[in-house]
Amino acid sequence: MHRELTKEDRELANAGYSHLEEEKEKKAGGKDADLDKVDIIEHTLTFSALADTMATSIEPKGGSGSAGLTVSEAQTRLARDGKNVLTPPKKKSAFRKYLDCLLTMFNILLIVAGILEYVLLGINFHENFQNTYLGGILIAVAFLNAFIEFYQLQKSEAILASFLAMIPPSCRVVRDSTLITVPAADLVKGDVVLVRMGDKTPADMILFWASDLKVDNSSLTGESEPQERLPLPDGSKARVVEAENLIFNSTLVVSGEAYGVVVRTGDHTLIGQIAALTGGESGNKSPLGVEISRFVVMVSTIAVIFAIVFFAVGISTVYKSNGAATVTFAVSILVAFVPEGLPSVVTLLLSIAAKRMAAENVLVKDLQGVETLGSLTLLATDKTGTLTRNQMTVTNLWSSGKMYTAFQSNNDDADTEAFTIDKPGMREMTDISALNSRVKFDKTDVPFAKRQILGDATETGLARFAGRYIQDYDAHQQKHPKVFEVPFNSTNKWALVIIDKPHTDGQYTSYIKGAPERVLAKCTTYLNNGVLEPITPEFKTQYDEAYDYMASRGHRVIACAQLLLPDSKYPTGHAFSKTDYPSAEYCFVGLVSLEDPPKHGVREAIGKLRLAGIKVMMVTGDHPKTAEAIARKINLILGDTKESLAKKTGRGVNEIYEDEVKAVVVHGDDIDKLQGWEWDNIFSKEEIVFARTSPQHKLEIVKRAQALGHVVGVTGDGVNDSPALKKADLGIAMNISGSDVSKEAANMILLDDNFASTVNGVQEGRQIFVNLKRSIQYTISHSTPEVIPQLLYVVVPIPLPISAILILVIDLGFELFVALSFAWDPPETKDGLMRMPPRKPVNERSIISLKKRALRRTKTLRHNSRTMSMTESLTPAKPSFITKWKLMLKTPFTRVFWEDVFEHSDDENLVDSKLLSYAYLEAGVIEMLGSLVGYFVVFFKSGFSPSDLRRAQQAFSTSQPFFTKTSPDFINYQGRSISAADQVTALARAQSIVYLSIFITQCFNVFAVKAKFTFPFGRQVLRNYYNFAGIFCGACLGIFIIYTPPLHVVFGGTDKLSPLYWLIPCAFGVLLLIWTSIRVLLLRKGLEQARVKDIHGLMMFPTMRTMSIARTKTK
Repeated sequence: MHRELTKEDRELANAGYSHLEEEKEKKAGGKDADLDKVDIIEHTLTFSALADTMATSIEPKGGSGSAGLTVSEAQTRLARDGKNVLTPPKKKSAFRKYLDCLLTMFNILLIVAGILEYVLLGINFHENFQNTYLGGILIAVAFLNAFIEFYQLQKSEAILASFLAMIPPSCRVVRDSTLITVPAADLVKGDVVLVRMGDKTPADMILFWASDLKVDNSSLTGESEPQERLPLPDGSKARVVEAENLIFNSTLVVSGEAYGVVVRTGDHTLIGQIAALTGGESGNKSPLGVEISRFVVMVSTIAVIFAIVFFAVGISTVYKSNGAATVTFAVSILVAFVPEGLPSVVTLLLSIAAKRMAAENVLVKDLQGVETLGSLTLLATDKTGTLTRNQMTVTNLWSSGKMYTAFQSNNDDADTEAFTIDKPGMREMTDISALNSRVKFDKTDVPFAKRQILGDATETGLARFAGRYIQDYDAHQQKHPKVFEVPFNSTNKWALVIIDKPHTDGQYTSYIKGAPERVLAKCTTYLNNGVLEPITPEFKTQYDEAYDYMASRGHRVIACAQLLLPDSKYPTGHAFSKTDYPSAEYCFVGLVSLEDPPKHGVREAIGKLRLAGIKVMMVTGDHPKTAEAIARKINLILGDTKESLAKKTGRGVNEIYEDEVKAVVVHGDDIDKLQGWEWDNIFSKEEIVFARTSPQHKLEIVKRAQALGHVVGVTGDGVNDSPALKKADLGIAMNISGSDVSKEAANMILLDDNFASTVNGVQEGRQIFVNLKRSIQYTISHSTPEVIPQLLYVVVPIPLPISAILILVIDLGFELFVALSFAWDPPETKDGLMRMPPRKPVNERSIISLKKRALRRTKTLRHNSRTMSMTESLTPAKPSFITKWKLMLKTPFTRVFWEDVFEHSDDENLVDSKLLSYAYLEAGVIEMLGSLVGYFVVFFKSGFSPSDLRRAQQAFSTSQPFFTKTSPDFINYQGRSISAADQVTALARAQSIVYLSIFITQCFNVFAVKAKFTFPFGRQVLRNYYNFAGIFCGACLGIFIIYTPPLHVVFGGTDKLSPLYWLIPCAFGVLLLIWTSIRVLLLRKGLEQARVKDIHGLMMFPTMRTMSIARTKTK
């Protein structure tokens, strides 16, 4: 679709992305002076001296022939030197963690309120002696609350530590001449270790054999570029950090492979000797943590304002001469508003969810990550090893214009010939598969078919294929040794090897394999029935057809080419180097395709995620056609792309309009050239695939998606996924196939490598958000029946309906038991949560709103910076700190600020207007009415009418107040005299029924807060037995406090309250359920409309290939 963008369009499209353009990472290149103070000297030794010093056996020619240490010797050294682990970085002490839990806003308010009560005690000890209990309880509650939260945090940290211990880093080591995999912690000095691209170096090592090895030392030295490392037979005289034959513990291998001898382990390594490099804990808060903090501040502010206002009202009206009573009342208001147990509840809920997810083989490193998974709006996933099995099998080969099948499949055309080694070009392609390879074997003294191949999936598949047709694989490789090699990397996308294989014109042959378009670009001829012919347009047409045939079936396609090096230019003994090797004029041999079938359950998992409103996109290094074919197999692409629609309709691709297609496949080469509006176009599509991407591209894609407001999850298993995993809101790594670097960068690890586990994780994440919301909604519902009676005590006035101590018993007694029980709530309906959109959906309206705010912010900052700098520069100076503060202070007084505040949003926050409306104005009012009706009925039965209560309380400030043991007799509306003892009993009964009314109506509220899709009764009410356990514990506590005489001194209950009065709050509890049912009916239509609509064409069954593999495994 062609259009001219106006200046305003371009500004709006680029808004929100500007901060990405400004993010130019300028890492310091200076090296820490402490790096020169380490005591490592082994890099100066020769190979022979190194072997002698370490008492080990090495083979510099090839590395794989090294014998290494014996198993018994390694065990002896491990016992002597200890484990190869670093002393953990210094963390906060237990006391400091407890202080952090204590010094929260809620606890500070409780402590201040408790101190105020003791101040009153100091002013007038005898009159305020009862405040001793209240002040002590308030302060004790703060410390107890902090201890509960601290204990739960410690417990959850221990649980997570035990989970992390399940995935220890491992490495490949040679012992007794056998290459084995051992935990990195078991390495000892003298071990011979093999490291490869994607590995984290397990210890400090001196190299004695390497092939194109590059390591990332940026974490140690600040060098932003990967550093080349190579063996030096005579040792190195350079500084430790500059020694080219030394690689350090914890650094990343970004390319190549090498064998080395371990010379330092644990705290004796370079990183272990530099204390400055062992960082502490990060203090970043998750979105959920921010929302909870905001809620705490909001409630605390409201509580303080109410307490101050009504203290002023009370002290200036009814209670003029009794400041102590007014202060105690203000404290009661504070206590009533503050949900003291909330921090403990939140921590426990998240801990329980994390443990439950671990049972589903999903390890969450950060508790808040549990909820983040449920908030995802976009999931960017790698293909190989994540969506597919990473088990490559050669399926087709194409050479000399003919297609051959090497794997029995129903996907091939009927006229496709079966592969045989004698067909034209097949022997050359088999040789390239075997000789241009970096695979290793666990053993070489067993038949080829029984060996475990150590290498990436593509090379493993090619080696397996070649091994079936080469009689003696090891002898073939020894007969034609490598002379020079350029390993595969994500930039070149090809691998080249020069081998000692004589031919008629010379001694050496060069083989190259890799991405077809890259390999073909290096070729000028092609092999046609054993004859070299120049590449022509006709050949390119045949090549394109063969490529489409393979890629359209979802196969990975590899091109093979060779060059017979002439003796005249490359004589025997020629020293090849990175600047002297043949890189052009190759002969194209053919194409080979490998099938990597989708994992079992991936198709259904992606379908479920899409039905949950999560946009799933593939980001892969494969060819676009291969990526699209796989995407169509697994529910990732169902509709047309521009290219497929053009092919169907016979129109040109440029004639297809953007709104005609809902799918897009983007080539990595185009990513760097995309403008803001083009990114918007891509992310507006329902189905997205990025192909031929580099690690930098993956990172850029994540940043662009986040700039549009997406909560981005990234799944991956390779080192090339780690930057994106770290940048994403939630990085998800694979445990079995994942590299150590990807697992370290991720927030979450799939222990069984099952992509389908993410569906369980999303459901669990959404459910924990719902359960948190229910818990908060339930907890703050009692604020209205606690606060309003307190206000009536001041405004009307009436005798105090409920004391501050009883409010504390509610908040930290039965409320805490029941609030915790919500952690075990199951989903309300079978698929209710998984058919609703994410809680913060990204749509056209949200994107435009975000961009407009970003554009306003940018223009305002630029305007202010121009004003302040008084310069006519086209690029205004960056606004100063003072300018930003002035702007921030002025903002709340602008029209735009309030437009943003009240702008309609589809976002659902943890505490939003619907929750507050229900808690304070709906359930809260019903509970308040139930409490007050019970209060007035009990008083009425004791002889007090409402007007009597007002008259009696107005006398509170006189010398003879009522409702105390020394009060005068009270004459009621009937003229009957009520003694002081009866007055005290009546007040105790009234306060007791208010307390019990709140408890009983809250028992009904347990089920009312769950009613969103269904009514609050029926079979689902019985599904969470912990709710009933919480209610039972709360009932026992409530009855114990009210009906136990020794406790009446502190809590003010009475054993003279008839259980018949319980029927009053029960009636209001039923009324609450009726109102909730009406609410469900009123909101049901909106919820139905919000449900994610069915997606036409979703295939919610396994692929035939995965079904056949699954059946084979069960036999």
